[in-house]
Amino acid sequence: MTTLTAPAAAARAATPEIRRRSPLAWARDHLLLVVTVAIFTFMLLPNAVILWMSFNKPSGKFNYVWNTFSTDAWTNPCASPGMCHSIGLSLEIGVVATVVATALGTMIAFAMVRHRFKARSGINALLFLPMAAPEVVMGATLAAMFFNTIGPGGLGFWTITIAHVMFCVSYVVVTVKARLAGMDPTLERAAQDLYATPFQTFTKVTLPLVAPGIAAAALLAFALSVDDYIITVFTAGNLETFPMYIWGSVQRAYPAQIDVIGSMMLLGTMAIIAASTVLGRARAARR
Repeated sequence: MTTLTAPAAAARAATPEIRRRSPLAWARDHLLLVVTVAIFTFMLLPNAVILWMSFNKPSGKFNYVWNTFSTDAWTNPCASPGMCHSIGLSLEIGVVATVVATALGTMIAFAMVRHRFKARSGINALLFLPMAAPEVVMGATLAAMFFNTIGPGGLGFWTITIAHVMFCVSYVVVTVKARLAGMDPTLERAAQDLYATPFQTFTKVTLPLVAPGIAAAALLAFALSVDDYIITVFTAGNLETFPMYIWGSVQRAYPAQIDVIGSMMLLGTMAIIAASTVLGRARAARR
């Protein structure tokens, strides 16, 4: 048996014993981190699968099972007939609906936050109806309204746009109202004390402060418009948007080009978020 010297024994007694912790104990001590990673994995895993399957060369008409790696779908994303036309139609409707809904929703938000009137509480409750009502019921109601006013032959671009503006306005109002509620009103009063006109106060102080909320509302409205299927199918007539094209393709074929378009949208969104983050940090550094 080896005997330890007095200094070695003292050092060993002073050194705390390192215990091997079980994974369950580590997860319990880092519960917030584990839950956060699990939630983001749940949210981002389908997007990763879409990106991965966009490089697949399916053996048949349906891109459901991995076959072999290929970039053919990326080199020719419009190979599937009618797909790029439906994408262009969805983007065109999305841009028009976003501009109109953002303009109307921003004005409504300013009126709801800055002014007091008798019907304010009632209007505030009515704004939540498009978000709370089932889309099937809303789409059927809009179809009935358009049938009775312009007839079935009038369904098309503008009926889809009107329907999208209708449900996008509510989301814009809620988003801009949240931004206005968190804005410091003393900044506008300070501008007025410095002899700024109401127009100068709005353009130089109010609008720059509310602009991030308006931009977020516009992006949300655009995403909702491009993504909508249920209300669109009731008001489209003979037109076919991109969600409608995907639904039709699932029944007869599912080409890899659909995953390519989805990956392009995903990467484009990530690029916009990254650019916004970089510009925000650069602006903060200059200050």
